[in-house]
Amino acid sequence: MKRLRWPTWMPIDPYIVLLLGTVGLAALLPARGTAADVTSGASTAAIGFLFFLYGARLSTREALDGLKHWRLHVTVLACTFVVFPVFGLAARGLVPVLLTQPLYQGLLFLTLVPSTIQSSIAFTSIARGNVPAAICAGSFSSLAGIVLTPLLAAGLLGGEAVGFSADSVVKIVLQLLVPFLAGQLLRRWIGGFVTRHKKVLGLVDRGSILLVVYTAFSEGMNQGIWHQVSPVRLAGLLGVEAVLLALMLVLTWYGAKALGFGREDRIAIQFAGSKKSLASGLPMASVLFGSHASLAVLPLMLFHQMQLMVCAVIAKRRARDPEAADAAGASAAHTVQGQPQDRVLR
Repeated sequence: MKRLRWPTWMPIDPYIVLLLGTVGLAALLPARGTAADVTSGASTAAIGFLFFLYGARLSTREALDGLKHWRLHVTVLACTFVVFPVFGLAARGLVPVLLTQPLYQGLLFLTLVPSTIQSSIAFTSIARGNVPAAICAGSFSSLAGIVLTPLLAAGLLGGEAVGFSADSVVKIVLQLLVPFLAGQLLRRWIGGFVTRHKKVLGLVDRGSILLVVYTAFSEGMNQGIWHQVSPVRLAGLLGVEAVLLALMLVLTWYGAKALGFGREDRIAIQFAGSKKSLASGLPMASVLFGSHASLAVLPLMLFHQMQLMVCAVIAKRRARDPEAADAAGASAAHTVQGQPQDRVLR
């Protein structure tokens, strides 16, 4: 029997379908009473384990080697933690015309989340960009986000976000940073195991995030906060996020060109500097916003799907650029000249 595969013509990431299904399950069967306490405790444990695995996976040697390309990494970090939040603050003017205050808070939180790792690497590879730079840039962004995201949230959201408090910063240190550092310290002994079982542990990652989503949206249903979101407001949020993504894609591409980066580096900067991590953002929102996390993560979930669809199209077009063809030809010629012919033909 052939292994079942997700249809290539489907524009939606299958994991997003699972996320939406989890939201639907929380809407129909939210956890209440004892069940809510159990899911909340399991979600807390899952988040800690998730960041423990992040720490165990991050290679310290790769991170140190990546520092050689510091200009690229500084550019990506500036896009992620400076330019994005500036656009988020500018969106405040859209309240209450397009966005409600809770949706705006979720949008602002979205702009504070670190960049992705896996999808940045995948799209950079498809577009024939600098893959090692994308790996390091995504890793640095995720590492920096453990510290910068709660600090920025405390400064920009602390005074107005419902459910947010200074205690949230302490919680995120204990629940996210401490497990991450523990994973780094134990990497010497468990790194090989994590690498060998990365597929299984990847399922654990995604399952943990689904549990976090179910817990957050169950709490939202119990508090009746979904009455605050109308179809008109949801359409307004999608429009704002489309403009935000377009601005970041244009800025990262042409801004990197103005800074003197080559084509391969510009590709890495565009894909690492224009996206936000659902895997990091959901657990952080759960810790920072508590029972009000459901509306806080809604903009991030929508933006995540949007960025995957748009960046997939861009990556395929970048791969067909004349510059990409020339680079691929030069690389192939170098391989033929530098290796025995029988090795090239194998």
